[in-house]
Amino acid sequence: MFRYTEYNLLNKMLDDAISGEFEEKNFDESELSKLQSKLMRYLTTSSISEKKLREEKENIEELITNISHQTKTPLTNIMMYSELLGEKADGELKEYAEEIHSQSRKLEDLITALVKMSRLETGIFRLQPETNSLMTVLKRAYDQALPKAKLKNIELILSEGTDAKANIDLKWTTEAVFNIIDNAIKYSGEGTDIKLRINTFEMFSCISVEDHGIGIGEEEIPKLFARFYRSRQASDNEGIGVGLYLARQLAEEQGGYIKVKSAPGKGSTFEIFFPNVSEL
Repeated sequence: MFRYTEYNLLNKMLDDAISGEFEEKNFDESELSKLQSKLMRYLTTSSISEKKLREEKENIEELITNISHQTKTPLTNIMMYSELLGEKADGELKEYAEEIHSQSRKLEDLITALVKMSRLETGIFRLQPETNSLMTVLKRAYDQALPKAKLKNIELILSEGTDAKANIDLKWTTEAVFNIIDNAIKYSGEGTDIKLRINTFEMFSCISVEDHGIGIGEEEIPKLFARFYRSRQASDNEGIGVGLYLARQLAEEQGGYIKVKSAPGKGSTFEIFFPNVSEL
């Protein structure tokens, strides 16, 4: 039967482990039960493993930051000089310069997406959810997407209305919604429109993005949110197949989810849901 001092020691060992402050100490085996000794070894091993995991995450973060930093300057120079070359050249040389510039921009977008994806997957950055208006999120994403929509003569129709609130990270939720709107712009024809609205239900509210683009076959919908997945129908459009993956990850990290309704040739509707925050 445990003595009271042994119980206190076990209790303290567990409390220290839970708080992340457990340290191996010198124990006198004659004063400890076998259970206490085994628990001490287990907690010591767990503490070492956790420390190694933290160190690995820090190394990954440093590597990602270095890659991002080291590639930024040469990519910027490639884009600048290819643009200058395109302005001075003509004929085939001009076409080659424009293609170099286009592919450089694509590489820059890919590196940026990979950095975000890696930081999210490894837990390097953590979302900071607060009570925010979904309309604020939608308006910010709308403002970011508007210039690109205008280039294709696409009208973004923003419906005012509900002031639904959710416990979300404003910056990264805006990024998720922008990715969905940007995707709709990519696969919509010139002169069409995209409807943006918020729908409120009993437990959830959603930001809805409805386009009149190429649409998606039912068999492809489950694949849409995989990393780097691109439909055969989308092969002629720009994109790297990361935007929707990031959008779903960001939604799920905050207790949300995404639904898709679509049909080939009839457009798509993406709905990103978040739990409602009560006003009470």
